[in-house]
Amino acid sequence: MKQPIRRTLTSLLICVLTCHAHAEDQRVNRGHDPFFQISKAISGCPVPLGPLETEQEWLDDSHYRIERGNSCWVEGRCRLSNAYLYDAEITEAVQRRLANIGYATHWREQSTLWLTLQRRFIYVQGCVAPGFDKKTFLAELEKTADVERVIDDTTTNPHAAQLPYKTLADPDKPVRDPGN
Repeated sequence: MKQPIRRTLTSLLICVLTCHAHAEDQRVNRGHDPFFQISKAISGCPVPLGPLETEQEWLDDSHYRIERGNSCWVEGRCRLSNAYLYDAEITEAVQRRLANIGYATHWREQSTLWLTLQRRFIYVQGCVAPGFDKKTFLAELEKTADVERVIDDTTTNPHAAQLPYKTLADPDKPVRDPGN
């Protein structure tokens, strides 16, 4: 009788440890940062990792994230007590801004892009056509209310050996010249 119980307990312990290890490695948007795709014109563009991170990455970055979020309030540059509190408002404003600049920049027809919003920053990741006027697009996007900075992590070559952003398919692969 003791042998089957011991095997059952051992199996249960292995299962619990495996499940716990898997949960720690799972990438989740732990900060609930807005992350969304805005265009799909260039096929084969690798999907960015965006704000997805493991539990350990989240813990490693937590102090820095708190410090970054509160610094604009401490410095008197923000009306809200934490820069991350702007993200929901900026998400709505950026949707309106994109609709407004569509005819002037033709961004929908010349890009496959995702946006990540974090503490009043907009990270633009994905692929743009070689002739796309990226400078004008980014400058217009930066005019969105409450946006402090727009970071360009785009490429004209979706099949490049290294991209300027981490991808969902290969999150641990090094990046080339990231925008921040």
